[in-house]
Amino acid sequence: MEDKKTLTPFMKQCFVTAAVGLNIIGFGCVCGFPAILLPQLKEADSIIPLTKAAESWIASTLALSLLAGNLMTTHIMEGLGRKRAHYIISVIALIGWYITILATSVEALIAGRILLGMSGGLLSVLRSILIGEYTSPRNRGAFLTTVSLSQAFGIFFVHLVGSLLSWQKTALICVFFPFISLVMIIYTPESPSWLLTKGRYDECRSVFRWLRGFEEDQELEEMIRARKLFNAEALKENKTNGFAQLLKIIRKREFYKPIMIMIHMNTLMQFSGGTTMASYSTVILGLLMGPNAHVHFWMVFLDTQRIIFNTVAVYVINKIKRRLMVFLTGVLSVASHFAIAIYVYYRLHGWEYDAVWLPALLINLQFFTVAVGTVPMPQVIGGEVFPLEYRSLGGTISLTASGGMMFLSLKSFPSLIDSTGLYGTYTIYAVILLVNLIMVLILLPETKGKTLQQIEDEFRGRPSTFEELESRLSLQSNPEEIIKKNISERRPSSSVLL
Repeated sequence: MEDKKTLTPFMKQCFVTAAVGLNIIGFGCVCGFPAILLPQLKEADSIIPLTKAAESWIASTLALSLLAGNLMTTHIMEGLGRKRAHYIISVIALIGWYITILATSVEALIAGRILLGMSGGLLSVLRSILIGEYTSPRNRGAFLTTVSLSQAFGIFFVHLVGSLLSWQKTALICVFFPFISLVMIIYTPESPSWLLTKGRYDECRSVFRWLRGFEEDQELEEMIRARKLFNAEALKENKTNGFAQLLKIIRKREFYKPIMIMIHMNTLMQFSGGTTMASYSTVILGLLMGPNAHVHFWMVFLDTQRIIFNTVAVYVINKIKRRLMVFLTGVLSVASHFAIAIYVYYRLHGWEYDAVWLPALLINLQFFTVAVGTVPMPQVIGGEVFPLEYRSLGGTISLTASGGMMFLSLKSFPSLIDSTGLYGTYTIYAVILLVNLIMVLILLPETKGKTLQQIEDEFRGRPSTFEELESRLSLQSNPEEIIKKNISERRPSSSVLL
């Protein structure tokens, strides 16, 4: 009783989100670590000699191991539950950081990055899903925006500390983020949505009301009734072979449309500048602002700016419609990339204007779009668009594609810089951003303020009304009658099977 009096549902949602957020901060540290590690390894007194090939592999190995983590997520999340998956993420991250701290060779550093990447791959799928399932629709956008804010803070933190301390001491400090998260997870409940998929309805109700109170019982009952209907429909699907089931799943709009949306959204995120700046910020800033620029100052300055605008985005994204936010920030991101490419090109071809404010303005404009749109919006939308039954599978597929794009951007960046220069690289990125932005705007429906069940029904093509669920579930006692009714009623606009 005392717990109910002292902790409001909002405070409980803040606590469970913070447990996820600390691991996200730790992953931000992982992403930003190469920017302080690689320059220190190039110094004459470095204990680990660094070649050009080793440099690109240390930076890009993370993306490959992210893919491995993505592929493992479905089985872990669905089989063991969201909470146990969160435990596993923290433990793997702790081991990866300790290997990094003790490393005396490039191979050991890569091994540490592999483990940290696997942890990050698991987290990339879990974080938005878990926050989306924990939080209320009226605050879900703000809570999901903390994903990008937390990651931005992690990048800022590791860049700042790494500018003052050695890379080993920086890694030692970064260990505390997954450790504190591990302790907090002990006091977080299992996801009510996962309990629902396992048929543990009483536990689902208890956890849902612990997190949300009693004011959102309508969403709870809609979830439970929709799940029971799905289970009834599954009796028929289980009689078909696995390949036929897979074909049916692939043809469902509520399965393939969210995946297509998130593949394009994650491509926008990886090529908008956040990924490459986290690992190659000193290179980019040196080429853009000239050899006399204090690149470490600008690196920390941009990270600080990103945190500020990420904080602003927590409020703004919760107020503005999702499609409008994607459009505005996407167009601004494309424009900033083209502007940087044009500026660098003309400066290299005779333009003698060397004032630092212009490149500073352009890179700040790019980072503004990263902070308020191209990075937080995929986290927000990814936590909303996937239906419950395919949430982990869909998230895994889309983030596997994202990991591939991350690897492509990080591994190819040094080669692109060498072959096309900074202006050529930014022109290519601008074209990629423009194409993917157009696809997102074509496919993405408005999701702001809707429950996860309402969004799922919208992707099916026709909302399932409460009365429809009631009438169909009244046949629950006779599964064979349900099957006969479904066969006779099946049509393209069916709200369950498409």
